[in-house]
This record gives sequence, C-alpha cells and structure tokens, in this order.
Amino acid sequence: MPNKKLSRETGLKKSVIKKEVFEREIAMCKKLSKENNGGCKWGKCKDCGVPLLLHKLYKGELIEGENEIKKIKKDISKI
Repeated sequence: MPNKKLSRETGLKKSVIKKEVFEREIAMCKKLSKENNGGCKWGKCKDCGVPLLLHKLYKGELIEGENEIKKIKKDISKI
C-alpha cells in the first residue's frame, strides 16, 4: 500500500456522525453559551472550532474561509 500523506482533507466524508448527534452537540454548545455568557470551559464561542468540527463530521465539508466560517456559525446558531 502506498504511503499517503496525511492532510486536513484525509478521510473527508459525509455523515461520520448522525444528524441526531450533530443536533444534540450543537444544542449543548448553545445551552452552555447561554448559561456562561458566550462561552464554556473550552473557551469563548466567537473563537470556538467545535461547531465547525461538528459540521465537518456531519456534512463532510471543510470550512476554512473567514466568510464561510461566519456563515456556518450563523447558520448553526439557528438550529
């Protein structure tokens, strides 16, 4: 087997986590944010990568551009 280089796109595929898991974890982020004035034990929501990681695992899309990140965070806040 050839030696493949590991990159941020290695193994990128849709539905690594189920919709229910995605929605539950996003709901937990929202709850913690509300209870802790825009943050949780991991940091402040505005700087957080957890929703983006959850999006990557659920939708199979890698989000990197600043405008894309803002849009995804805004869209996730509506869930």
